[in-house]
Amino acid sequence: MSAATTLSTGSPVTAPAPDHRPDTPAMVSVDCPAKTNLTLEVGASRAEWGGRHELDTIYCAISLTDTVSATVKPTGTGFSLDLAGKHLGDLASSSADMRRNHAAMALFAMAEAAGREPDIALTIDKRIPVGAGLAGGSADAAATILALDKLWGLNWPIERLREVAATLGADMPFCVAGGYARGTGYGEVIEPIDEGSETERALRADGYAGAVLVGAYRTQLSTPDVYRLFDAIGAGSGDRNHLQKAAIRLHPRSGQAVDAALEAGARHAFVSGSGPSVVAFTPTPAVRRQVLAAWERSGAVDRIIAAEAPARPHIHPHLSVTVAR
Repeated sequence: MSAATTLSTGSPVTAPAPDHRPDTPAMVSVDCPAKTNLTLEVGASRAEWGGRHELDTIYCAISLTDTVSATVKPTGTGFSLDLAGKHLGDLASSSADMRRNHAAMALFAMAEAAGREPDIALTIDKRIPVGAGLAGGSADAAATILALDKLWGLNWPIERLREVAATLGADMPFCVAGGYARGTGYGEVIEPIDEGSETERALRADGYAGAVLVGAYRTQLSTPDVYRLFDAIGAGSGDRNHLQKAAIRLHPRSGQAVDAALEAGARHAFVSGSGPSVVAFTPTPAVRRQVLAAWERSGAVDRIIAAEAPARPHIHPHLSVTVAR
């Protein structure tokens, strides 16, 4: 059964704003993929970064998406935000401050950068698990940035969109374009890995492409909690994700899922980011079926989501809308 929650700071709208230009879309929808980290090396925390850690990571977007739609509202009516999905986690809590939602924060940041008023209706159809190490909130922010760039006719280069995204969080600059990329700094400094490049070909040859299974959980993990435990216990021997040991210590079923997937023939299986989700790259349909069966048989995950890697955002402009909130 779907859950939904709504926040509105202004009046509903059922048509484009009176001052809306006819040559620009009245609504833009963006399907933005989740991310995982193929490698995640964690360094020291830096006081000048608010305690964030130095990171060196290879990002990969996977085709598990949230859809964010942005619709023009009449001038002065403020913004509104609707959330819908079967697995909203703590986003559906009555105590959740929707003004702190990543998509709403991205709206405010883009409005400030563009000198616009945030008279926009946002709707989010969530499919990416919440608090799962898959950057669902970052994907929503990136989708909002991409939607507003199109909706407002800005046509900013990706580098400028990433600058706005970097003011909001570590993963968001990557999520604006998806694909593969290297992230440094605290994850916000992005070096794209271009299609057909030597690095991209090496990633594909090493099995980091194609069919993916995501093992998801009802349980959420707090990223700060995972980092605090990492600071205490360090990385596991041979772990390409330095946070994996801490995430498994806090959520042992993730470790069971990693082991079950590898035993079933997955080319790679690991905790995604700070967890608890597990990502398994399955090189053949037979291996895909074996991993699926192993997870179902062991009960190591709560639900299983099929995806492909890598993936990129998809933007869908609509010249008119019948109903907008």
